[in-house]
Amino acid sequence: MTLNGKRVAVTGGFGALGVATVNGLAAAGARVAAIDRADAPPASVSLGGAKAFGGVDIGDAAAAKATFAKAAEALGGLDALVNIAGTFRWEKVADGGLETWDFLYNVNLRTAVAASKAALPFLIEGKSASIVNIGAMGAIKAGAGMGAYAASKAGIFKFTEALAEELKEQDITVNAILPSIIDTPPNRADMPKANFAHWVKPEQIAGVIAFLLSDDARAITGALITIAGRV
Repeated sequence: MTLNGKRVAVTGGFGALGVATVNGLAAAGARVAAIDRADAPPASVSLGGAKAFGGVDIGDAAAAKATFAKAAEALGGLDALVNIAGTFRWEKVADGGLETWDFLYNVNLRTAVAASKAALPFLIEGKSASIVNIGAMGAIKAGAGMGAYAASKAGIFKFTEALAEELKEQDITVNAILPSIIDTPPNRADMPKANFAHWVKPEQIAGVIAFLLSDDARAITGALITIAGRV
């Protein structure tokens, strides 16, 4: 997939999926800015030539605005945004607290909204821009203990659809990817008896993201694309 010259900002860029996406997009020819709440990527991780912006709370509107201005300056503009920042908590309603619902809303949904708002002025300046959000298959049919997580990720569905409608006239596509279980070290540690071969690899998701950012995907907007692996 060719992304030669495209300038892309990736939130959650220091995590497992973020790193795979940053490196995958760079390999396809994109210039990438990796944004994350962590101060720096893990020592064992390489982001290649990507510009790194750590210690950023993207859910804070002022921080998001300032960071995207710096990212756009570093890349010479923005053609695309990939909203990966997010997290997971397993907690039953009866045993849990409302603070978990607030926390997952802030991390999984508010960050995507704030990042999109901060990036939009730069995306509108360019031509044929794109936004890709990360939802979750678990939000289609929530299991026990997944209420707060599924609700926050279901919000990504409707945010994606609404923003896609809003930006049609600006020729900006907005789509969401809904992965099943992603094959990451934390997920393996949490589910050691699972068949990891059935899970989705971060690199596989990164490949779909690259396609959605490419010129070949200009006819796709407002889509919710499941990546189930064999789960």
